[in-house]
Amino acid sequence: MNTTLPTSLVGWSLSGQRALVTGGTKGIGEAIVRQFLDLGASVFIVARTNDLLQQQLTDYRQQGHTVEGLAVDLGQPDAARRIIDAVTNAWNGLDILVNNTGTNIRKPTAEYTPAEYDHILTTNLRSTYELCQTAYPLLKASGNGRIVMVSSVSALTHTSSGSLYGMSKAAMLQLTRNLAVEWAADGIRVNAVAPWYINTPLAQPVLTNPDKLAGILSRTPMKRVGEAVEVASAVSFLSMPASSYITGQTLSVDGGMLAWGY
Repeated sequence: MNTTLPTSLVGWSLSGQRALVTGGTKGIGEAIVRQFLDLGASVFIVARTNDLLQQQLTDYRQQGHTVEGLAVDLGQPDAARRIIDAVTNAWNGLDILVNNTGTNIRKPTAEYTPAEYDHILTTNLRSTYELCQTAYPLLKASGNGRIVMVSSVSALTHTSSGSLYGMSKAAMLQLTRNLAVEWAADGIRVNAVAPWYINTPLAQPVLTNPDKLAGILSRTPMKRVGEAVEVASAVSFLSMPASSYITGQTLSVDGGMLAWGY
């Protein structure tokens, strides 16, 4: 196990680190990728849309960054193995795994179909579990492995996002706690972030509805929605040496929403 402690500003860098980010071409995932690259990491990007992925890889390389990528649907049974094989072929190692992929269908619980249940739980939870499990040997070999789960405040309280989304994101938090304890002896830290509404393409159907936006802001002490870079900053912190004694935790990025009672 790597027991070297951070000193001074060394702890606030990702220089020389190899990171895997799922859902890395849009919204929060794209912001995480850009911030990781700016902090000195090499990033392997996973996304479903190959054209967008290839364009972003070209742009990052022209900027002098070290990036690789793979277009794959994380809902497929062999996705985790394909991803980790590709990472192994590219770098023969991995230091940071960010599980950011997620999807949702907003509707009343009584109206969900079995197919919708399978889709949401497979994309949000099973893919995360399988990727952690498959990446484990590489993260253990790193001696300083880190996993960050992108969950949601919907994992911690009721929101209008639907029960399936909330339960899948809540399960991610329990997985975070279990892996943090189980894999601590292997030098792997596991934490999560829980964003409230963030200004991303995924949230636009809600944020562009004046009534819904007013309701969101009424429950947010800071009276605004968050920006993707603000979530990325939390993920970056939990991936840095500066957070070396933090594991099994969930950091809410919510403008004070969860802290506000009546």
